[in-house]
Amino acid sequence: MRTTKRCATIAVMVVLMSSLAACSGMSRQGKNTAIGAGAGAVGGAVLTGGSALGTVGGAAVGGVIGHEVSK
Repeated sequence: MRTTKRCATIAVMVVLMSSLAACSGMSRQGKNTAIGAGAGAVGGAVLTGGSALGTVGGAAVGGVIGHEVSK
């Protein structure tokens, strides 16, 4: 069980890091939204023990916060 969680966490982090490379043509607000969503997803997954609902909820909250910070 621990190995599965560790592999899932590493996979999420790799996807997050590779997706941030696609932000080069985005506006500042778009970048902040994407970074906030990624950080929120990781935070939500960590806080809920890898729950899908916690990951999606964290991504949504992080995206909104990232979007509003750059206004």
